Amino acid sequence: MQALAESAQTLTETGEELLYLKPGVAPALLWRLRRGRYAVRDEIDLHAMDARTAEEVLKRFLEEARREERLCVKIIHGKGLRSRGRGPVLKALVDRMLRLRADVLAFAPARPQQGGTGATIVLLAARRPRRGGNFTPARPA
Repeated sequence: MQALAESAQTLTETGEELLYLKPGVAPALLWRLRRGRYAVRDEIDLHAMDARTAEEVLKRFLEEARREERLCVKIIHGKGLRSRGRGPVLKALVDRMLRLRADVLAFAPARPQQGGTGATIVLLAARRPRRGGNFTPARPA
């Protein structure tokens, strides 16, 4: 839980946008993601969950989304306005978890009509073919 607290502190110090591009991935992918060029195929709402529950639920959600090839998903985590002095707990959890996953190519805040900085749009890599090969990104909508 200390890592979560440190992540929340870093998050509030650096701004409220969650933004990430996996090293080696073309910057154009993040540009398209930020502009809503990928169709969101699934979403999950973590509101009202404690951090431990949200972590488990999010992990299962991402595994299932990738298995079902729903490679662009929305995670609703809120802005942390009711977290008081603890900072945005769920938002920090999402940020930390996504950055640690090898299958996450990029993530960005949702467009204003999709929840703005209270939600994050994630682009997952396609599953590897059984005979090897590299991750491939989802195709734009």
